[in-house]
Amino acid sequence: MKKARKKKSPFVRALFIAFGIISFGLGVIGIFLPLLPTTPFMLLSAFLFLRSSDKLYLWLVNHRIFGKYIHDYMENRSIPKRVKWFTLILLWTTILASISTLNVNNYIRGLLLLVAIGVTVHVVKLRNRHPD
Repeated sequence: MKKARKKKSPFVRALFIAFGIISFGLGVIGIFLPLLPTTPFMLLSAFLFLRSSDKLYLWLVNHRIFGKYIHDYMENRSIPKRVKWFTLILLWTTILASISTLNVNNYIRGLLLLVAIGVTVHVVKLRNRHPD
């Protein structure tokens, strides 16, 4: 797998590690709780660890249980169908709530919509992985 690029300040690295651990914890909970998606949290953890800690990144991507979520995405561009649905519902709920409640100009609202559309297209294009 890839090596971490550590050109960040110690404070930023510590933040990335902290958020990576939180994301990892949510991903683990998602294995047992059907409403919480595991794959997106594991991918976020891998992303954050890649940019902050070689040791944590390599541990995660080579883990016999958790590594499969990252491997499926990176090698096959696939995620379980229920994760796709949950991701899209969560994405659009938070984007629409942000647009309707935040006091921002229309350019920001438009940018949020463009990001949501881009993420939606990406998620929809991913292949469906059958749950094990």
